[in-house]
Amino acid sequence: MTLTVGRRVRLAVDLALTGQVAPVGEDPAEPAAAVGFLALPAGTEGTVEEVAEDRAESEDVREYARLASLLDSFGDQMPPASRTQLEERVSSLEPAWTAFQEAAVPVRVRVRLDNGFVLRDTTGHVFVAV
Repeated sequence: MTLTVGRRVRLAVDLALTGQVAPVGEDPAEPAAAVGFLALPAGTEGTVEEVAEDRAESEDVREYARLASLLDSFGDQMPPASRTQLEERVSSLEPAWTAFQEAAVPVRVRVRLDNGFVLRDTTGHVFVAV
């Protein structure tokens, strides 16, 4: 399922939240109030308000993108030996690039639940489409 802004979703799992909270608009320097425990049951529905990809690129992936761009842009102007060396380096990095492209993109979402609660920075896999 692809999560997009405005999409209706439902919690796929029970969530148990613990920690401290501070009222919105209060002075952040003031101590937060202890909440204790809040449980949100599976099936609680809401609307996606924000989606952010949570995908980190490895050094090999960044290097592949940089060198492939260099080869595409200036490869025909390079001396043959330099071009061959660059092509070999790009080829050696291609498996990392392919794996990166094929991997599922994890997302973090902000969802406003129908009961008024907002779940922020939550992994997308805890929701299913309504």
